[in-house]
Amino acid sequence: MTFSELVTEYELAIRLSFFFGIFALMAWWEVKAPRRALTISRTVRWANNLGLVSLNTLLLRLLFPTAAVGVAAFVEHNGWGLLNYYEVTPVAAIIIAVVAMDFVIYLQHVLVHAVPTLWRLHRVHHADLDYDVTTGARFHPIEIILSMLIKFATIIVLGAPVVAVVIFEVVLNAMAMFNHGNVGLPLWLDRIVRLFVVTPDMHRVHHSVEENETNSNFGFNLSIWDRLFGTYIAQPRAGHVGMTIGLHQHRHPRWAIWLPGMLALPFIGKISGYAINRREWSKQPSSQEDR
Repeated sequence: MTFSELVTEYELAIRLSFFFGIFALMAWWEVKAPRRALTISRTVRWANNLGLVSLNTLLLRLLFPTAAVGVAAFVEHNGWGLLNYYEVTPVAAIIIAVVAMDFVIYLQHVLVHAVPTLWRLHRVHHADLDYDVTTGARFHPIEIILSMLIKFATIIVLGAPVVAVVIFEVVLNAMAMFNHGNVGLPLWLDRIVRLFVVTPDMHRVHHSVEENETNSNFGFNLSIWDRLFGTYIAQPRAGHVGMTIGLHQHRHPRWAIWLPGMLALPFIGKISGYAINRREWSKQPSSQEDR
């Protein structure tokens, strides 16, 4: 059995081990040193957020039994994709694929904020009234399916190796839980770490009710994309403790907390002219990293 076949065989066990390990670590950290006081019962939010995660997991397994790793194995077997066409070395192929897939996730995140119909789906993620480890996996099932299809297309075009896909999936899930955590690094450490990857304080800005802050800091893993494309905001105007999490328009618990409301939220209200370049504030927040 080759290494790729071995990774494919145990892909689910690898991903679940990392998921539950990182989740437990972040949950413990949030209890021991919370960054903000929660406004909603943790039990209620977790039951509904994790209920949505369970529903999405079941749906993906039913629709795409082999998931992204199965697509990568098929692509690898048939020699499809740019990385196979140009015969890139295995190590270089893994690095290129992981970075390229991270960039696609950034672009996808920008897209779901820019297109009103897609924003209707994505606002389920933003409607959470608090911000913690469970927020990182709170997405509408339709968005999850679309995201998986985009991932499949990326793997096919790139010819991403199986190992690269498994690494990417593990890192993406781990970083989503980390940077959505209700935690904070020491300010000096946060300044250093966010030069490379997205920290909780960096991504929390993205969950502000203020629209220009919502339309910033789209990265989930590498922070370079926001800096490179001008979507970076260092700190929220109101500070991390004083800022309001969520959406101005959808603060009723029916839509923000309860699972049936989350599933219905994309179909509530009229499609608006919401666009990513909409800015309510002309003055940007301080560039200092230690507010």
